Amino acid sequence: MKHIYKIFLTFLCVACALSCSFLKEQSYTEIEKDNYLNNADEAQNVLLGAYRTLIEDAAYSMNLSFLLNMGTDISQVEGSTTENWRIIPTNAFPTTQSEIQETWRTLYKCIYRTNDFLERISVKIDSYDQTDYALGVLYIAEARCLRAMCYFELVRRWNRIPLMKDTAMSYADPSTLVQADPAEVYEFIEQDLLYAIEVLPYAKDDHYRSDNRYRFSKGAAMGLLAKVYCTWAGWPVQDATKWEAAAKIAERLIYSGKHDLLPEYETLWKNTCNGVWDPTESLIEISFYSPTTGSGSSDPCGRIGKWNGVRTTALAGERGSCAGNVKVVHTFVVDWRNRSAGKDLRCDLSVANYRYNNDWQLWVGTDASAADNDANPLKKQKEKQNYTPAKWDVLKYVEPANQMINSDKSNVNWYFLRYADVLLLYAEALNEWKGGPTTEAYAALNKVRRRGYGNPSNTSVCDLSGLDCEGFRKAIRDERAWELAFEGHRRTDLVRWGIYSETVQQTDAALRDWWDWGSNSSSYNYVVAKYTQKNKSELLPIPQREKDLCTQFKQNPGWE
Repeated sequence: MKHIYKIFLTFLCVACALSCSFLKEQSYTEIEKDNYLNNADEAQNVLLGAYRTLIEDAAYSMNLSFLLNMGTDISQVEGSTTENWRIIPTNAFPTTQSEIQETWRTLYKCIYRTNDFLERISVKIDSYDQTDYALGVLYIAEARCLRAMCYFELVRRWNRIPLMKDTAMSYADPSTLVQADPAEVYEFIEQDLLYAIEVLPYAKDDHYRSDNRYRFSKGAAMGLLAKVYCTWAGWPVQDATKWEAAAKIAERLIYSGKHDLLPEYETLWKNTCNGVWDPTESLIEISFYSPTTGSGSSDPCGRIGKWNGVRTTALAGERGSCAGNVKVVHTFVVDWRNRSAGKDLRCDLSVANYRYNNDWQLWVGTDASAADNDANPLKKQKEKQNYTPAKWDVLKYVEPANQMINSDKSNVNWYFLRYADVLLLYAEALNEWKGGPTTEAYAALNKVRRRGYGNPSNTSVCDLSGLDCEGFRKAIRDERAWELAFEGHRRTDLVRWGIYSETVQQTDAALRDWWDWGSNSSSYNYVVAKYTQKNKSELLPIPQREKDLCTQFKQNPGWE
């Protein structure tokens, strides 16, 4: 089972207030906090309470993992309407949408917790003994990483946000608060991560913390900073100087030799479905653990593999159901198979063209191969539009010790950042910085591709070469879709590349052509194309409640 540090801590009340005052909520957890953090153990307890914010539904249990990341060229929401929660991944929601408000609030809650922790430990740490002092310094670096991660989510999704640098700012009158320039937020994130990089050990070299599973490390901070720089360089800030910075910090991580790709792609999903912590490739991973399975349990189980897993019917006493709410855009599958000539092993490991019924597993169509079924124009197009992600196939991967018989919750983890992501960011940054691909850029890209093709002895089947800057840019964008499919990166990638709305419309046209070719019908489902607007849908709206309270806030374009 997973590491139990995520379990609800009885002393969580000392960790933080539940929100900042600019949300106009009364803080009721301040009592006795001044009497805590007297040693490293107490400091760690409070820090883990801040980490715990990441496993809420409004964070990576649901919203930040898949709900806010659908509506792209690779994934869409189930159904043909905008009813209930479907309103979010179809881009049809208003500024008052509760999930948008809750994600904003939860990220700022985590920021408040880290600010509070940093302020209180700074007062106490000089009284620690030598061993506890060394641990306290590591905890400070962890907290700054956590704060940086939350600000990164806020700035890349909302762009102009308030920068709450300390808890005092959280108690200011909302009418005095202003939105920071996005560049200022990125600089604040950069400072936090640069500090952490110099302080934290690599995960494999950590002899200080008694247990560093699912905790920030030097490699995690480096990888996150590379991702921050690449986003900073893209739309809407477009500071092109950050491509060089991204390449250099990613190169430092890569040449450290402290991280690598796992030999087999499938191992990633076996690990994350069973709480196996392997920092070889996993840099930042959100851990979910639940010792009980009751529907009313407050244990930190999540929704990974249930909402975004393989369609499954429930069997009493054996398994819960899975509605398969995340669907794979089928033109993505067709293109992937055609362009890899069926040799990319990641396709069948990432896309489920099957479901589990009362007879356990039911494949779509006949006993023919997945590729044959997908290419057969006589097979029902509607059924192909019901393909789901396969990476979090709980019936295939979850072992009995980690199983939950539940129709809505699971113990499956969520990868926020993998080493493969960093390799692709490195290749991308080098290409943009140098105006074309370098030897090192090809090496990073082809390393990812070779693993995806099963590490063939004849690398000519997967290696790329001879591309100009634009050709390599397109190759990177394709490879990120294939390697990181459904892992929460595609939408933010399309936004930073400045092609989100165009890509949605191009996908709509491709789906229309594909569907009509098979059935002479125009009833394909891709609702997001109807509601996606350029210069609006790229960013989330400032939640209406915040805008009403913080009278100096300006709404994002298109949401006025």
